[in-house]
Amino acid sequence: MATDDMIYLASKSPRRQELLNQIAIRFRVLEVPAQDTVHADMIDETVRPDENALDYVSRLAGEKARYAWRFLVSTDKRRYPILTADTTVTIDRQILGKPANKDEAFAMLSCLSGRTHQVLTAVAVIYDEQLWQAVRTSDVTFATLTPEQISAYTDTGEPYDKAGGYGIQGMAGKFISGIQGSYSGIMGLPLYETVVLLRKAGVCIP
Repeated sequence: MATDDMIYLASKSPRRQELLNQIAIRFRVLEVPAQDTVHADMIDETVRPDENALDYVSRLAGEKARYAWRFLVSTDKRRYPILTADTTVTIDRQILGKPANKDEAFAMLSCLSGRTHQVLTAVAVIYDEQLWQAVRTSDVTFATLTPEQISAYTDTGEPYDKAGGYGIQGMAGKFISGIQGSYSGIMGLPLYETVVLLRKAGVCIP
């Protein structure tokens, strides 16, 4: 097990970096290549047949962690635990990924309008080939949105790098009438579960 307080974050997400800073976790961003010379497209984010949202986010977070660890041991970098995460939005058993264009974003937000959906974030920590994982599910309720509100939001460009086509910490916050669960989990990194896993990996956290 690790005996230090430093970790790697294998994610470029500024939101996850902000959340780790919020609770004073010391980390370095580990920039893992999307592919290597042997394995193309190592992380397949395609939803598998009959794969539900829980299995989907768990699989992706675990695969990201294992791939990041393989990359780390192939370098001369010092070995610290690696943290990865994956977030997805689901409604009516349908997984909503990141919209590719305005039409997809508009359709997703129209589906969420006036309803409650689930946001699942899986967290994985890996160290010396040992993997620890957890998933946090939260309910998010949207107010009823007009087509004009949805169109104005999609014009901001904010929806396109976010599962479900929105970010709770951004301009879409004004659409959300209620949440039940973990606010940080909805942002992309449930802090309580993250700390529990890091402690299991031996990271020194007060």
